Amino acid sequence: MTDRRLRVRGDAGVLAGEVRPGEPWAGAAARIAMPLGVLPVADDLSGDVLEFVVDDSLRADLRAMTRGDLPILARWLAAPHVRRWWHADGPPTPERVTATYGPRVDGHTPLRMWVVEVNGRSVGFVQDYRLHDVPDFALLTPNPDAIGLDYAVGEPEWAGRGLGARILWSWMVGATRRFPDAEEFFAAPDHRNAASLRVLEKVGFEQGTWFDEPGRDGSVATVVGCTLDVRRVLGGTQRREPAPAPGGP
Repeated sequence: MTDRRLRVRGDAGVLAGEVRPGEPWAGAAARIAMPLGVLPVADDLSGDVLEFVVDDSLRADLRAMTRGDLPILARWLAAPHVRRWWHADGPPTPERVTATYGPRVDGHTPLRMWVVEVNGRSVGFVQDYRLHDVPDFALLTPNPDAIGLDYAVGEPEWAGRGLGARILWSWMVGATRRFPDAEEFFAAPDHRNAASLRVLEKVGFEQGTWFDEPGRDGSVATVVGCTLDVRRVLGGTQRREPAPAPGGP
């Protein structure tokens, strides 16, 4: 009995197949796309058929954020489409952004910061952490060993262009190398952030419990706990890739 049907789209057409029993989805996609010679990325894993794509014209990569990136981070956080969801730390002035995110960039906190590059251009960011290292976040899920993430496309002209799944898939592949024991990824977007919830769904996250999350500014946001089963979606396939270059995720 098979698990799921799967399709891989590329310039040469569509390759179809099935996920074998016990086979991770990413591994099945790589097997089916082998004639193309390129690893596919998730396009939409929320339907009855798992959709992957091979597209060399659009590449999303992550690199470690540095202090030199903090000015552009401040600009991204001030953009209205980001500010709506990232407001609890107060106004994103250069001084406040440096005070809040500088220690993370320097490696002095459990949270790590990554710059998202699409075709070589910096367009957004991701932060990740093991939940048990951030007590306030650990309360949102019964699995304190899960790897949490937050993300945003900061450049307005790149927002709303369907990049979210590519970005999260790139982060997920890197996270399996940096956290080889991780069994679960976790994100908790605001319940009103339909776009973010949809992006998570497209890369394999499932929605769970709703929580009221206190903000540092005294506000309270209702968030939706979303989890991804690492073994089911990614398995060990991605972990056998060569280690990333220094500074990569």
